[in-house]
Amino acid sequence: QVQLVESGGGLVQAGGSLRLSCTASGRTFSTYRMGWYRQAPGKERVWVASIYSGGSIYYADSVKGRFTISRDNAKNTVYLQMNSLKPEDTASYLCKAVPLGDTIDYWGQGTQVTVSS
Repeated sequence: QVQLVESGGGLVQAGGSLRLSCTASGRTFSTYRMGWYRQAPGKERVWVASIYSGGSIYYADSVKGRFTISRDNAKNTVYLQMNSLKPEDTASYLCKAVPLGDTIDYWGQGTQVTVSS
């Protein structure tokens, strides 16, 4: 079983930046496919970005050019650098891990990001 702990959320003004972190348990983190999702109140959870074990990276169109996903396998951590934040980025941001060969998705508890206008 994989446990995920997110951190780094907070309140920021529009145009500001935040860096989210998600630290995972397990000895094979380097093989995990990691992703960030977000969920605003009353809305569905949506995908934001993914980073694969081989280094491939993908972004949702809504964050492309503003957000950067990265990973540090030595620290079992994935990051989401968020720049040029907009009020519509306000949501709970959740981290997901998919271990290689596993059929289960593991989720963190989420960290709240609030962007004021």
